[in-house]
Amino acid sequence: MLRPSKKMLVFVALALTAALALALSPAPSLNAADHGDAPLSASDQGADLNDIYAFLDPNDNSRVILILTAHGFIVPNEMVNFGIFDENVRFRIELEFTGDARPDRFLDVRFSPKNQSATQPQTATISLPNGATITALSTVPNLSPNSPTPVITEDSATGVRFFAGVTDDPFFFDITGFARYAAPPRNGTGPPDRSQFARGRDSFAGYNTLAFAISIPVTLLRQAGANNEIGVNAVGQRRSSATINRAGDMRGFGRWLPVDRAANPAVSIAFVRWSRKNEFNASTPLEDQAGKFLNDILPALRAFGTNDTFIGILANVAVARGDFLRLSLTQPNSGPGGGNNSQAAFPNGRRLQDDVIDIELTLINNGVALSDNANANDATFRDTFPFLAPSIQPFPPGTGDDRTRN
Repeated sequence: MLRPSKKMLVFVALALTAALALALSPAPSLNAADHGDAPLSASDQGADLNDIYAFLDPNDNSRVILILTAHGFIVPNEMVNFGIFDENVRFRIELEFTGDARPDRFLDVRFSPKNQSATQPQTATISLPNGATITALSTVPNLSPNSPTPVITEDSATGVRFFAGVTDDPFFFDITGFARYAAPPRNGTGPPDRSQFARGRDSFAGYNTLAFAISIPVTLLRQAGANNEIGVNAVGQRRSSATINRAGDMRGFGRWLPVDRAANPAVSIAFVRWSRKNEFNASTPLEDQAGKFLNDILPALRAFGTNDTFIGILANVAVARGDFLRLSLTQPNSGPGGGNNSQAAFPNGRRLQDDVIDIELTLINNGVALSDNANANDATFRDTFPFLAPSIQPFPPGTGDDRTRN
């Protein structure tokens, strides 16, 4: 929870610093943590992205950790059935090195079919930004009392480490509380109802997600020169056409097209009209910067009572150079669970423990501390790679609380 003293001031100061450091953009548009955020992605769980994280490894700041989650809300009892990465999806991480809105390199991850047995690991093929390609096995989910030990692959030639599997969903946020908070301005019946956050319930507690994590040496992210910052944007893509053969297998062909995207987390995803959400996910950071969704977002923010100063902060932190998470390669990150020192917090990349919803609610609330009271993840993050908390396992008979917080 953000408090009016130190924590709120730290994040507002960070936002102001970022805003002053960026050139003003004529076209603010914001993205969000977006489980099932649009009609297309909601009906295509395999390509539905949840969140993207980017931070320096707190145990070795010479390495960058990139984490992408997809296909959320997997209940523990179904993780064997649903814990399968879609072989027809390309997970693309766009990397920006020069400070503009155009990606300079790509990191692509694809997975092999899982059609032999429930215990069959999938093979991930990872295309790195320097042109190298490596492969790694996924961690197979199970329904035992204990979560499986993560399978971590390290490539000796590049130093890249990789993990993929089912984990606890690291995002924490009260969806219902926010929906009720936002209802009056959305309906034109009054200001937002802050009392709805008294629920204090994490809508993602007790649920698992698909996730992969990559630990990559900083030197591989400086191919374009001595850049001290990287931009990160994730895209879930499918081929333009697909067929199902007589064996029942689907095969895609044609161009890769976006289904979903994720970069800066922000509650402002609620401000893009439902009729344009598919269009938003199919768009690019360059189009954000050009003002494609300006007429959706600014009136919605003003309906929440956000003043021009804080609208400017939100816009500049998120998209003045395109909608990328921006991570400093020189700002030290330290602490347990992937890092928790305030100096390296969002909007400097994004760590698993960063309470991005409280940060953004406070900015929407003109710098006055506001919290959804879902203040931490329901499971403890690991202190070492892949940092994600283990998958939530089925509980024993007689358990009265499955930890879901609906």
